[in-house]
Amino acid sequence: MPRPLVPVLNTILFTILVPGTILGYIPYLFTSGFSGSATGPLAWLGAVVITLGAAIYFRCAWEFAVRGLGTPAPIAPTKYLVTTALHRYVRNPMYIGVFLVLAGEAILFRSLHLVEYMAFFCVVVTLFVRIYEEPTLRRQFGESYEQYRRTVPRWIPKFR
Repeated sequence: MPRPLVPVLNTILFTILVPGTILGYIPYLFTSGFSGSATGPLAWLGAVVITLGAAIYFRCAWEFAVRGLGTPAPIAPTKYLVTTALHRYVRNPMYIGVFLVLAGEAILFRSLHLVEYMAFFCVVVTLFVRIYEEPTLRRQFGESYEQYRRTVPRWIPKFR
């Protein structure tokens, strides 16, 4: 198989299992099967936010697979540090994309439970990034990651 094909297939599998659960199955449980969704402008707003978040996630997943030759999964990480595309502006755009999908679902399904889940998700992700992900990237990529960390913010995009 060509080199990027394996990471692309692994990323597809990861996306189905992990974001599929976080963004599909769990919100489905919280909203009792997606009943009672918003209508009118609120529905459009929710749909736009979901679409934006999904586009961010898929763009980042593509970069991980094709440029980094790995996946978003910690068990199959990238071989190369990805600092292209959206990663030029913020270190964690994929998580921001997932957060936006959750926010859009909370709007679309008018669900306080999804807002609470979104807050819980943010805390868990922040702890994961600080305790596991950043130290791992420091060990794996050394000074190149340190330089990237110094110039690109963690959560709030910096447009140069």
